Amino acid sequence: MEDHKNEIPIADAEEIETMEEETMEEETNNEDSEAENQQTADTCDTDCGEDGEAEADCGEETSDAEEDACAQTDQESGTARKGFFKKNKKKDKKDEKIEELTDQVRRQMAEFDNFRKRTEKEKSQMYEVGAKSIIEKVLPVVDNFERGLAAVPEENKEDAFVDGMNKVYKQMMTMLEEAGVQPIEAIGKEFDPNLHNAVMQTESEEYESGTVAQELQKGYTYRDSVVRHSMVAVVS
Repeated sequence: MEDHKNEIPIADAEEIETMEEETMEEETNNEDSEAENQQTADTCDTDCGEDGEAEADCGEETSDAEEDACAQTDQESGTARKGFFKKNKKKDKKDEKIEELTDQVRRQMAEFDNFRKRTEKEKSQMYEVGAKSIIEKVLPVVDNFERGLAAVPEENKEDAFVDGMNKVYKQMMTMLEEAGVQPIEAIGKEFDPNLHNAVMQTESEEYESGTVAQELQKGYTYRDSVVRHSMVAVVS
């Protein structure tokens, strides 16, 4: 009985032996694979460092990496250039807008300056027209003073009333002179149609032909423009 218990069946023993062999074979294969991987790594390190052809292969791999890096750099550069051109384009538009606004401001300033000059000229002309109108109304009064003083007899010229009228006349002439009113010289001057108004001809031994010999009404100018022409008699 005991002998039968200690015996191992033949089939079971063979199976056990087969399993042990497979396990040993797997371990051997694993060791061989690890050895091959280590050898491959060492070979690659050695080839890249020592062998010329291996260095070429490594260089090719490095070149591919550099090409990828260069391509990425070119792409970044292109993007940067696009951004730069876009920025310059915006800057150019900004400069154009500034120049346009500056030109508009200059035009407006020029127009305003012309308007100011034109307004000042019109204002001056209006002032001159108004002044001439007042002077024309004052001149007949001056004429009457002159006629009145000329008609005073010689013995009455020292009279107080005559002296008072003479002073008023001189004051009025001084006021006109300060305002720019000047009498036109006529007697003894050559006839000038721009200043003189010939109403008659006369004979004269003192003056030549075409010369003003007599002044019938005094003329005046205001700031170099004629307010009233002189009424004169010209030698024929």
